[in-house]
Amino acid sequence: MTVSFCGHNRFPNSEETEQWLTDVVSNLIEQGATHFYLGGYGGFDRLALRVMKKQKKLHPNIQYILVLAYLDRARDVEVAKDYDSTIFPPLESVPLRLAIVRRNTWMAEVCDVMVARVDYDWGGAATTLAHARQKKKRIILNPNYNE
Repeated sequence: MTVSFCGHNRFPNSEETEQWLTDVVSNLIEQGATHFYLGGYGGFDRLALRVMKKQKKLHPNIQYILVLAYLDRARDVEVAKDYDSTIFPPLESVPLRLAIVRRNTWMAEVCDVMVARVDYDWGGAATTLAHARQKKKRIILNPNYNE
């Protein structure tokens, strides 16, 4: 089972949010999740990475993978050191200004489950969540979202 994360760069990061995400990830691992895709750019991505590192100590068989939006970016090379591996989706012909959006779309398309911390219905995280819904993915949404 493959899990992707999506969430805002800025959000009320709290112990409650971290505990919610820890519980969600732990339950998904118990259900057979082994691959976790992260975008690596925003605040929610940093929280998800922190949670995944803790889970890796308990479940060494899981993989948390940085999904790159660009190739040959010095920042990505440095960030990639914190992940088990990286993957570059088929984005070679995508204009740079659309790379993150297309990467997020790819993550929504290839995952089995989307774990989302989305607090409002606009912006990149909301767009990614909408795409996952359109693709009929299983979605685990933070309890604070107001639909």
